[in-house]
Amino acid sequence: MENKINEEWKKDRIGSAINGTNPMIITKMKSGYAVIGDTQFLPGYCVLLPNKKVNSLNELSFEERKKFLADMTIVGDAISFVCNPKRINYEILGNSDEFLHAHIFPRYYWENEKVKRPVWLYPRNNWTDLDKQFFNMKDGKLLKRQLKEKIEELMNKIYK
Repeated sequence: MENKINEEWKKDRIGSAINGTNPMIITKMKSGYAVIGDTQFLPGYCVLLPNKKVNSLNELSFEERKKFLADMTIVGDAISFVCNPKRINYEILGNSDEFLHAHIFPRYYWENEKVKRPVWLYPRNNWTDLDKQFFNMKDGKLLKRQLKEKIEELMNKIYK
């Protein structure tokens, strides 16, 4: 029964963030919700969900777009601080999940040549293996807490 309950929120990630049932939420931001990625083969992978359901960035007002993009970079700054990657990659796609969301991927030196390629080219099992799922991570709660603390610290500085 636990797995079924845990999976239900995935059917409406934004709605479940808004109603507080999305277990991946790190923190509420100005434009939406910072959430930890379901898979963590690149530790610190996060997603930014908007405050409301829209299909693309272009459906937001200019002010809403500014907040969303600023929040996206705040999450990236927090990942950089907590995880110390080589760089951060930002992607807003919407091809498979047809709602606005931004992927924020840390990329690491230990990836070797793979760091030069999009994360989507990693073998499929990186996305599906149980040991790479956030809920199975030994230090997942610690990572999520550290990201939350840093995101909130940065928001307090930027959005005084």
